[in-house]
Amino acid sequence: MPIGRYLAGIAALLWDPTTDKYLLLRRSTEKDFGAEMWECVTGRVDQGEGYEEALHREVREEINIEIQPEFLIATTHFYRGAPVPENELLGVMYGCTPISLDGFRISAEHSEYRWMRAEEVYVMLPKGNWLRNIIERAEQLKQHTPASLRQTFRDKGFAL
Repeated sequence: MPIGRYLAGIAALLWDPTTDKYLLLRRSTEKDFGAEMWECVTGRVDQGEGYEEALHREVREEINIEIQPEFLIATTHFYRGAPVPENELLGVMYGCTPISLDGFRISAEHSEYRWMRAEEVYVMLPKGNWLRNIIERAEQLKQHTPASLRQTFRDKGFAL
């Protein structure tokens, strides 16, 4: 089998600890893939860019704020469309908190946003939905990741 050549992506699931709510974004009807679907901040990693650099850049582009990555939620492998090599993506999903919500605004990539508690998301999104799945996992990670480990991630990041 040949060596793979993949697109890389990130997802930033934002959780506001002051309200215990997650940010959900609805993709614009103009999007070529997943139009009108609910998601978190997502995007591709540019050539020569690391995952964490892409994470911060995509958050700034899509919602105009700075964030603090808190923990890794998951890795993912999927096709952005038809299952052909040029659509194959490997991704890293981060749980993040906003440093500040000053300046928050959604870009033209999204038509709507909602801040919701996990329980509200579970009512809105069906079981098996990828966004619901990462929120379920984030809820577990928030409860079981020691504060000292989260502080290490804040101080040192995730990249080696």
